[in-house]
Amino acid sequence: METQKNIKVAERIMRLVLAVFVFLGGLFWTASLWSIALFIVASILTITAFLGYCPLYTMIGKRIPKEEAYFKTKTLFQTGILLASILLVGGYASYFFTKKIFIEDFSVMNDSYKQTLFQTGQENREASIKNYESLVVVFSHFQEKYTTYRPFVLRNDDQFISDMEMIANLIRDLRLEVQSGNLKNAHIELEKIRPITQEMLKRNGFSLLSVALVDFHDAMEMVLDPANVGDVEGVVSAYSRADSALRVVEEIVNDEEIQSIRTNLEVLKESAEKKNAEVLPKQASDLKSSFVKVYLVRG
Repeated sequence: METQKNIKVAERIMRLVLAVFVFLGGLFWTASLWSIALFIVASILTITAFLGYCPLYTMIGKRIPKEEAYFKTKTLFQTGILLASILLVGGYASYFFTKKIFIEDFSVMNDSYKQTLFQTGQENREASIKNYESLVVVFSHFQEKYTTYRPFVLRNDDQFISDMEMIANLIRDLRLEVQSGNLKNAHIELEKIRPITQEMLKRNGFSLLSVALVDFHDAMEMVLDPANVGDVEGVVSAYSRADSALRVVEEIVNDEEIQSIRTNLEVLKESAEKKNAEVLPKQASDLKSSFVKVYLVRG
């Protein structure tokens, strides 16, 4: 005997749409118990929507006319297209943005690492201590976040946790070396971190170009901000950092698209040096457009 349906078609569709979003949240944006909880919620929403029956509604005595509970063929087809579209677009967007967020977080941590590596290489004791202490804090936050939560792109990396522990141990064991001024040895030990992170990125399908592009993006924004308001001195001041970051990109790949970014950056700097403030916003837009074109495909 068929169970009496008590969910209207419009609500059944809403439940299915919500189930897709909840499923994507559990798959891409959360971890461990939160993921399990969201998958359970998505399953309940899906099952009740398909059956057209909600036990809770039965408990409170809710009833609906029979004709309002059944899908028409056209509505059923349209609902299927809608759900497939949300799943495909939402899945791609979630994959892209969780990967992008990870790269950005990695770049923040990696920038702190590179600063510490540079200062110890220069045997600058005061700066080495300052940057080392910053690295300890930044890496700790990075490790804590991505030990409890791993984006989909890292989900199958069984070596990720052990790599994080290895890096954490290397950093922790350097404290005495840095504080005592044995910076040459500290620099050598810090160098051991680079191949671990590079292998981790390579293993999970990240390119070094991705990381370099994110580094350049941060430096580029420091140029774009003053350019957009016609601040010529701000552009000139921020140029050197963007130039250095773009050189790293160019060492990895320097094809026509990367050269377009370089051309736009140089044009912007030249206009700022010539005090042509009125053209800076348009040139800033050209620079950002050339970067976005590369980043969306290769970042």
